Amino acid sequence: MTATLLIRGARLDGGGAADILIEDGLIADVGSGLDRAGATVVDADGLVALPGLVDLHTHLREPGFEASETVLTGSRAAAAGGYTAVFAMPNTSPVADSAGVVEQVLTLGEEAGYVTVQPIGAVTVGQKGERLAELGAMAESRAKVRVFSDDGFCVWDPLIMRRALEYVKAFDGVVAQHAQDPRLTEGAQLNEGAVSAELGLTGWPAVAEESIIARDVLLAEHVGSRLHVCHLSTAGSVDIIRWAKRRGVDVTAEVTPHHLLLTDELARGYDARFKVNPPLRRAEDVQAVREGLADGTIDIVATDHAPHPAEAKACEWAAAANGMVGLESALRVVQHAMVDTGMLTWADVARVMSREPARIGRLSGHGTPLTAGQPASLTLYDPAPVRAFDVDDLRGRSVNSPYLGRELPGEVLWTLHRGVPTVADGALVDRPGVDA
Repeated sequence: MTATLLIRGARLDGGGAADILIEDGLIADVGSGLDRAGATVVDADGLVALPGLVDLHTHLREPGFEASETVLTGSRAAAAGGYTAVFAMPNTSPVADSAGVVEQVLTLGEEAGYVTVQPIGAVTVGQKGERLAELGAMAESRAKVRVFSDDGFCVWDPLIMRRALEYVKAFDGVVAQHAQDPRLTEGAQLNEGAVSAELGLTGWPAVAEESIIARDVLLAEHVGSRLHVCHLSTAGSVDIIRWAKRRGVDVTAEVTPHHLLLTDELARGYDARFKVNPPLRRAEDVQAVREGLADGTIDIVATDHAPHPAEAKACEWAAAANGMVGLESALRVVQHAMVDTGMLTWADVARVMSREPARIGRLSGHGTPLTAGQPASLTLYDPAPVRAFDVDDLRGRSVNSPYLGRELPGEVLWTLHRGVPTVADGALVDRPGVDA
């Protein structure tokens, strides 16, 4: 059962203060001076109330790679970061390329209960890029998949990409492309530039991302289908998306928190926590993606939460796995990079981290305004404190965060998933019968 909660004095989307009454999993009323006998009262003075965050790009690793993460541990990490819904990428074992596997992931999310877990289906069988997966069967399954991606691999064959774009139109789906030309990035280790040259690491050229995006926006225009670009990272990519949107192409794009803040200069110490795909780029690229997010060229922030066991990172750079965990730190990084710099308002944060991800993924009941009658999935966030990000902030199974020891603002104090607290007074709620 869900409790009756009365949140007093929260700043809705960072604006004016209001009370929020929550009953039976719904927002019952929003206003001033609200009261309800028997309600649990939450003092939210000074706190920002946001619709529950939605991540369109999360790696939960289960089934197959439970040493890195499980649906349960990843869901707990998401709740700790203020998320109420995550889209689970299909690079599991077996790959989520069939109705059976996506329904398994959906069930695991329901059993965990911390967030809504929406499976993403693979575009090709086994993510091998050779033939289309069971897109229609996944769309018609209980999981109702609407986002398809081979993330971790580029759908490199233009004919297969065209066929995928044509196919998903039938059920209002979207293809989320990992834009990386495999031939241009063979053996690549770090952004191609001055730092990679000085360190003697094989360069990862920006054009490897930009050329695939350019091809795919033209294919999407030709087919008349929806395209989503995963983890955009270069100034040139921002320019291409801006051009495509002016042209009327139905394309959306995401940027990760780490590409909004970190640069390839961090690789100088060969610390593999900073090895990621796509790689950290130049300061000029960081500025360009910030500006692209601020002006609406880039639609959303997505974490690309990619957990790995310690041994996959505690090794030489070339042998280390790509990826960073990011669910618990995302909102704090966005505040630091975008809100505190004046580039986004809290209302913008609600748009790029909740409303638009839910819209792109066609996920109903999430990203909705904090108004009466809407599902009570929301986050109460304190933007005031500033402290070092620590291992104790991580609630997943892996600790490969690039922010350990870095001062970041803010703290998630409450997360409500359909009216049920998953974080209360800054502490993750241990749900009865759930053992992490």
